[in-house]
Amino acid sequence: MAKYKTEQIRNVALLGHGGAGKTTLTEALLFKTGAIGRMGRVEDGSTVSDWDAEEHRRGISINLSVIPVEFETLKINLIDAPGYQDFVGEVISSLFAAEAGLLVVDAVSGCQVGTELAYDRLRELQKPRIVFVNRMDRENANFTNAVQSMRTTLGDEKIVPFQIPIGAAESFQGVVSLIEMKAYLGPEGKEAPIPADYQAEAEEARITLVEAAAEADDELILKYLEGEELTIDEVRHGLHVGVKNCAITPVYCGTATGGIGLERLMQSLRRYVPAPNERSVTGAKDGSEIQLESDRNGPVAGAVFKTIIDRYVGRMNYVRVFSGKIARDAQIANARTGRTVRVANLFSVRGKELQNLDELVAGDIGVMTKLEDVQTGDTLCAPEQVVTVTLPSYPRPLYSVAVAPVSQNDSAKMGPSLTSVAEEDPTLRYQNISATKQTVLQGMGETHVDVAVHRMAQKFGTNVETAAPKVPYQETVTKSASAQYRHKKQTGGAGQFAEVHLRVEPLPAGGYEFASEVFGGAISNSFFPSIEKGIKSVLDNGVIAGYPVVDVKAIVFDGKEHPVDSKDIAFQTAGREVFKMAFKAANPVLLEPIYIVEVTVPDEYMGDVMSDFNTRRGRVLGMEQKSNRTVVRATVPLSEIMRYSTDLRSMTQGRGVYTIEFDHYEPVPSLLNSTLGSCGLS
Repeated sequence: MAKYKTEQIRNVALLGHGGAGKTTLTEALLFKTGAIGRMGRVEDGSTVSDWDAEEHRRGISINLSVIPVEFETLKINLIDAPGYQDFVGEVISSLFAAEAGLLVVDAVSGCQVGTELAYDRLRELQKPRIVFVNRMDRENANFTNAVQSMRTTLGDEKIVPFQIPIGAAESFQGVVSLIEMKAYLGPEGKEAPIPADYQAEAEEARITLVEAAAEADDELILKYLEGEELTIDEVRHGLHVGVKNCAITPVYCGTATGGIGLERLMQSLRRYVPAPNERSVTGAKDGSEIQLESDRNGPVAGAVFKTIIDRYVGRMNYVRVFSGKIARDAQIANARTGRTVRVANLFSVRGKELQNLDELVAGDIGVMTKLEDVQTGDTLCAPEQVVTVTLPSYPRPLYSVAVAPVSQNDSAKMGPSLTSVAEEDPTLRYQNISATKQTVLQGMGETHVDVAVHRMAQKFGTNVETAAPKVPYQETVTKSASAQYRHKKQTGGAGQFAEVHLRVEPLPAGGYEFASEVFGGAISNSFFPSIEKGIKSVLDNGVIAGYPVVDVKAIVFDGKEHPVDSKDIAFQTAGREVFKMAFKAANPVLLEPIYIVEVTVPDEYMGDVMSDFNTRRGRVLGMEQKSNRTVVRATVPLSEIMRYSTDLRSMTQGRGVYTIEFDHYEPVPSLLNSTLGSCGLS
């Protein structure tokens, strides 16, 4: 691959609904530019983008894939991101590394859920976007309907066609450029006059395009309002400014499988996607915020936006260089750890294919291998000038399963395997829950977690069983109560004796506290640690249902000892048993975790969501309007939202998204409390 300067690079994230044809489009562009000899098929698992075994098994994209395409004097780094909602972390990483997004929309289905979510994310990040209406050769393909569905659903009137199609379905022949007012026909993009049947439509559509270009530039709007004709170069300039400022969303069309419209699409990426040096990113140096420009001579700053742990290659870190350059054999520092390492291996990447590189310049994307303790989110910089790149925020996991090793051999490998899959994906987490004695794997949805489990088996040889996780309840008391217990054991020799009088009280401050009100030496001071040790042995396993005890104060107020038979073990036993008795007498209750749930849904589904919260014992805290969507904020018990991601998708046809965050514990309602307490169920 040739060497490219920063201004010759374009980084574009391919986004959209699952099945819209993003991976096929990537394959078609590779074929169009001669990078591959023939196009692969998603169904056959033969595409350059989908190289992972899980992607072949499921027939969908799971990982982001970097696919550089060489076009004219440019290198276009296409970042093919999954369209399935569970893999939103890959979308976030893709947009972090890219200057713009290319939204692929199906010509029959129009704006779908994935389109809407991707567009919202681009709008939130204020990154330029270009739309490609794909599959114009499909039966019932309708370009006009697809554009209108986007304007209606996305609430954006500045979605402007830069082309109109010539024909549709089997009669799809090519496109009309509304800027040049020329037709481009067939896979070769052969230039031709506009067919007479399309002349009037093209002229009408061009008026909208020119108006959008004029509105983007003050000088152009003055010229346009004075009735002067804008030149092609002036129109392109206005459109470039409008796209760069996110005021205009261009719409192109074509067919990836038929190869029609692709040359014009690549021209649009060249003209309207900002070069890396046209945008800056926020970073930090010496505790102060700085703006990092994509300048080859600037401070070295490369951010790791993807990590893959391969059993043969080892650790592969995908790096986007935001400033400076990184050369092979250079010494670089990890801003997070402070460690300095040598860049022994530096590659350009296309799918799973790696090609040696001498250096990676500002704006480009590459892969480094076998770097110790480098993970997703780390900034690689010069040891003498430590800077960090501000990272994107990833959502908290929404779906959990309890995992357990299948065999003793798997038990030894489960921890490292969980660590590896979590390092590969920032939206995957795992933790050991002491309250339930379970290891819980957390992800964005059922498919996301299932992929991680299969990956553990395939890549790391670790087989685990999954089950629904238990809810981490807690136990506490609601009133003060006292009890006494005498432990007496005679075995022929030295016996055991201890008597403890104990009171338990609710502890509003939280936690656990131990105190003594014993006066006159009824119990020697040396035995109080033994009593507390006995009490602590109960705290983790609970009294009424096997859950940890919290928010309780234990007070020893009297007791007895024997000059010969009293010893440490006797007071441990007495302390344990008297605490249980006093706890049961103090009106114990179970506490359940309460989460704040924030659901964002289109207005038409708000009523269904509100009604559903009522059935889940939820309490609505408030609502907020955001464009054509409503944000509902509520507190809901964790036990009621363990599988909420699946339910919400069903309820809103996939258009609802939500976040959860732990808020507090509160008593379980009396009916449920008695049930859980009597059977120990979760």
